[in-house]
Amino acid sequence: MEKRHIFTGTATALVTPMNSSGVDYDSLGRLIDWQIQEGVKALVVCATTGEAPTLTDNEHCKVLDFAIKRSKGRVPVIAGTGSNDTAHAIMMTQFACTIGADAVLCVTPYYNRPTQSGLIASFTAIADAATAPVILYNVPSRTGTAIEPETYGILADHPNICAVKEAGSNWIKIMETFRVVGDRLDVYSGNDDTIVPLLSMGGKGVRRSATASLRAMWPARPRCSLPCCL
Repeated sequence: MEKRHIFTGTATALVTPMNSSGVDYDSLGRLIDWQIQEGVKALVVCATTGEAPTLTDNEHCKVLDFAIKRSKGRVPVIAGTGSNDTAHAIMMTQFACTIGADAVLCVTPYYNRPTQSGLIASFTAIADAATAPVILYNVPSRTGTAIEPETYGILADHPNICAVKEAGSNWIKIMETFRVVGDRLDVYSGNDDTIVPLLSMGGKGVRRSATASLRAMWPARPRCSLPCCL
């Protein structure tokens, strides 16, 4: 079974704009349109930058639904559905798949610090429940847990696990991950300082909140910088 390729280039991790009444959907809609107009290749909604852990489930679901409808298929929408509670991650993943998310982003369980076998069990259960591609998110500086290269190798065999957002800082392990997974997983950079070296090893792009403001910094250079280089 050939795995789905989600995007190549830059994906913006969107903020979730708020006002005194809650989520500011007018601002979110304008942000989505602007990002797409300026050339991003995908949008990540309700992930770390979107402060998903601080949203209620109702807000989380409504923001995902709004973003998918607003995007209208112009770019892939990647839904943040990870949690330190596997059952909750499965629930959010199934919801995102039902409303048409192009992929889901699942972070390693934070605070719990599971073992590698625990990570395999959790991610496998989520992927089994998904009908859209699953992107693993490794960010040990925030979660306290790192996905080891051997664990990536096992998870890469799952037909629904298609990619990883790699925000680790151990280059020996990152290089080993590329060797272990081969072409079974697309690898995206999750840190600004790892974009170029990760791409040189075969990475497919970057998912960063910084791209939300890059075009405002260089208004006279459309389609330049990260989107063009990646």
